[in-house]
Amino acid sequence: MSTTRTLRLTAAILAAMSCAAPFASAADLAPVTKAPEAESPLTPHSPWQVRLRALGVVTRDKGSVDGIAGSDLSSSNSVTPELDFSYYFNDNIAAELILGATYSKIDGKGSIAGLGNIGKTWLLPPTLTLQYHFTDFGKFKPYVGAGINYTVFYNQSARGAATNLDVKNTFGGALQVGFDYMLDQHWGLNVDVKKLYLRPDFDATVGGANVKGKAKLDPWLIGTGVTYRF
Repeated sequence: MSTTRTLRLTAAILAAMSCAAPFASAADLAPVTKAPEAESPLTPHSPWQVRLRALGVVTRDKGSVDGIAGSDLSSSNSVTPELDFSYYFNDNIAAELILGATYSKIDGKGSIAGLGNIGKTWLLPPTLTLQYHFTDFGKFKPYVGAGINYTVFYNQSARGAATNLDVKNTFGGALQVGFDYMLDQHWGLNVDVKKLYLRPDFDATVGGANVKGKAKLDPWLIGTGVTYRF
């Protein structure tokens, strides 16, 4: 091959390489686009929950008047609306506060049955419980709880032979069992049973005489309603 042809071939190769180099460099420097990450389909719950229940209050129907042998008392049952609020510290532990008011008629029994209806009082029994929620049953979410109750007696009125009635406010313990059945992420159905240990002292004026005693109410609170988890 002549020297002239060799030079021409070398020049052509160099020209071709100089044209291809910018394209190779651009390809090498192109930024790598990261694939978008899929969003999680799970939305975390708020720690707050509210329930609205219809509540049956079933009392123990026991009590006594000091100094009167065989005396006993009867307290009427009732049905009332009840609202509660729960705060979840984690998936298993929650605190619940229930709010509601009801009334009770007090009758003499046993040796004082002849007194009939002694009076009537309204009760406001706010109850705070600490609960453990089981989370291994899907939509069915049972729980147990224990706590404290403080009952306020108000709008008290004496009846019949009694001319005065004063039932004292009191503290008591509370035990609880229930479950939620969740229909979706927020709404559910609830069944709840509580046992309150409630034994207030009372003063009364009956036939002109001042008497004292203790009413052993110890009611069962049996409720059913709806749950909303925020």
